[in-house]
Amino acid sequence: MRYGFAIDQRTCIGCHACTVACKTEHDIPVGQFRTWVKYVDKGEYPTTTREMGVMRCNHCTNAPCVTGCPTNALFIRDDGIVDFDNELCIGCKMCMQACPYDAIYIDANTNTAAKCNFCAHRIDQGLEPACVQVCPTESIWMGDIDDPTSGISKFLSIEPINVRTPEQGTRPNVYYVGADQTVLDPLAAPVDGNYLWANADPLRLETAAELPGDPLTNARLTLNTAHPRPWGWKVWTYLWTKSIAAGALMLAGLMVLLLGDTGALVSTVAPFLTLGFLVVTAALLIWDLKQPKRFIYLLDPRKINRRSWLAIGGIFLGLGSAVAGVWFLIGAADLLNLADYTSWLTVLAWPAIPVGAMVAGYTAFLFGQAEGRDLWQSPVLFWHLLAQAAMVGAGSLLVVGAVIGTDAATMQWLAWALIAGVIAHLLITAVEFGGNHSTRNAQIAAHAITHGRYRLQFWGGSILLTIVGGLIALPTALGGTVALAALAGLIVQPALVLHERVFVMAAQDPPLS
Repeated sequence: MRYGFAIDQRTCIGCHACTVACKTEHDIPVGQFRTWVKYVDKGEYPTTTREMGVMRCNHCTNAPCVTGCPTNALFIRDDGIVDFDNELCIGCKMCMQACPYDAIYIDANTNTAAKCNFCAHRIDQGLEPACVQVCPTESIWMGDIDDPTSGISKFLSIEPINVRTPEQGTRPNVYYVGADQTVLDPLAAPVDGNYLWANADPLRLETAAELPGDPLTNARLTLNTAHPRPWGWKVWTYLWTKSIAAGALMLAGLMVLLLGDTGALVSTVAPFLTLGFLVVTAALLIWDLKQPKRFIYLLDPRKINRRSWLAIGGIFLGLGSAVAGVWFLIGAADLLNLADYTSWLTVLAWPAIPVGAMVAGYTAFLFGQAEGRDLWQSPVLFWHLLAQAAMVGAGSLLVVGAVIGTDAATMQWLAWALIAGVIAHLLITAVEFGGNHSTRNAQIAAHAITHGRYRLQFWGGSILLTIVGGLIALPTALGGTVALAALAGLIVQPALVLHERVFVMAAQDPPLS
């Protein structure tokens, strides 16, 4: 059994009855929508046409929002309806990033995720969804698509149909008949000024000039709903703080195994940095939740979704804290002359390296589940996160090492680690932003970074500061003064913050509806 919708845009008159019925049925706050009508105007006066499309959740068979949700708040019913339980939602907004259709929003009344749920409560009572019942032209069909005797199956079997963004592989169960491609393709019709009866979404206005559009039809968006970026400064700052924590732990493990170094910088400073920045990381993540008190759901094995990398990432953050905590206690005991357990660091270094790598790199798999953000679907993102961790982790240790007077050999090794991280970061950045992209969504986001609205932050901030930091660290790596390496360690920190900012922001800019 697989419930779905078929929307006949040939008969739809754009009356918004479906929108009003939906808002009334579900008590949806003003300015938010589970279903809405999108308008696209084409041509030039006096030969203009208006195309319309009813937008909503597509109740995908392979629903990425369900996979990405860390607490199983989103789920697929036996009848194929993608429903949600707002009592389980922590407001992480992962489902919004996973949805390729802009169908999910954070309800202003409940601070939890919400979307079209096919009026599941009505379906359970043998009733039609509210939108179907009120449509004056019977343009919205619903029923069991898997049942060949159902009205919707017969309708779909005799009409040419389209779905939105089929390349995402979500297998959507909302089918369009007679819909114009400029309505279904969110990149084909940029907004031109304001909407017909409302101010245009500020984000759509910002990004309109970067969309390819359709020069043959001069298609322009004249009515849609607002879809602001779900993630902001807390997320790109979290990427930086997590990189420092992971880098310090990985490099400490490598220094123990490769150099036999168990000095204060390795035995106490490195794990202290890891613990401190993991605490800041956790605070940022909890702060970004719309239901921060529910973060404890991620600690409950009965609630977490073991397929979600947001949930799995929390496990790695906990493992990183545990390894760093034990490491710090061993180093502190030696520093205070309580006991000499530094030989144990050789044993602890082995798990510290892979755990640190996963603390840094799990976000690549988390971003990979954000199906709506094509720029984040980079096959080299995991390795990029490791390079970034090495760069800023070494930079942080160089700063502290200069203050506490760490020996020159250790500082020299860390300077080389920073330079290696800088080189790898720059090379992978060139691949991520300069190479070919498989989708227009990713191409638009990458172009905005390298040639568009983010170019000054990218070239003048991220890239230039990274290069300067690597060059300044070179004299120390070659045996010179350690003071320059400390300066380099400071410079690479804002360089990475700027990089993460443009990476997080630009990926969320291309419209999905």
